[in-house]
Amino acid sequence: MPDEAIDCYDDGLISHQFFVFQADILVITITQLQTLKQQQEKIAVLTGYDACFARLADQAGVEVILVGDSLGMVVQGKDSTLPVSVDEMIYHTANVMRGINKAFVIADMPFMSYATAEMALVNAGRLMKEGGAHMVKLEGGHAQLDTVHHLTSHAVPVCAHLGLTPQSVHQLGGYKVQGRDHQQAEHIRKDALALQQAGAQMLVLECVPTALAQLVTAELEIPVIGIGAGPLVDGQVLVVYDMLGISGGHLPRFVRNFMQGQDSIAAALSTYVQAVKSKDFPAAAESY
Repeated sequence: MPDEAIDCYDDGLISHQFFVFQADILVITITQLQTLKQQQEKIAVLTGYDACFARLADQAGVEVILVGDSLGMVVQGKDSTLPVSVDEMIYHTANVMRGINKAFVIADMPFMSYATAEMALVNAGRLMKEGGAHMVKLEGGHAQLDTVHHLTSHAVPVCAHLGLTPQSVHQLGGYKVQGRDHQQAEHIRKDALALQQAGAQMLVLECVPTALAQLVTAELEIPVIGIGAGPLVDGQVLVVYDMLGISGGHLPRFVRNFMQGQDSIAAALSTYVQAVKSKDFPAAAESY
């Protein structure tokens, strides 16, 4: 909690700006994430679903914790993300918020929670007010431009998500790499630029070729976080259960088990952050 908060008064008007002092804690903001991109320092992101893992990730130096609807698969044992509800996302987001001191927290908007712009605003508001999220993430390109603009014009920060979009798994015909042919790659590139123009302040690129991810990252001013998108993006994200080797079953090629050779979960998380920051992860064999 802040040690001190000071109201600022300017020419008799209350500006309601607050200077927050927290000893030895630098709270991560979207502005700082944009600065990391400009300085070409990699951003370490992990999913998180509860206070304990969030606390460990926060202490390891993870800048962003994504409360992913992937919890439907890795926590609830379902075969897709589609059944996850807004109430479940709020519950897990609130749990994560209790575990962090400085990390920036993004909450996924689950399937059909943003079918219209107004529905998106109501549900995003709940994720921020009840869950405490700093930003919401939604999937899709041109079809979501009006929704992204509507959210951001109402002070809701948005992270977009392109490439393999798990909520569209049945439409895509499975979990497949996207953007391999020129037409599909150009579609993703144009969608990324349009989403930024609509107000998105961050982008997740999932399962796309390295060359495409590099092009999109270079063209965008906002941070681009990759998962299965090669090493030439602004940051990396993995599902925390995957990178600890406890998910079970078949894992994608972009997953590395950071628990191997470590004697604790805390050490594995720190090794992940170091690997992202040093550009050791992902390697060529972990990219497309």
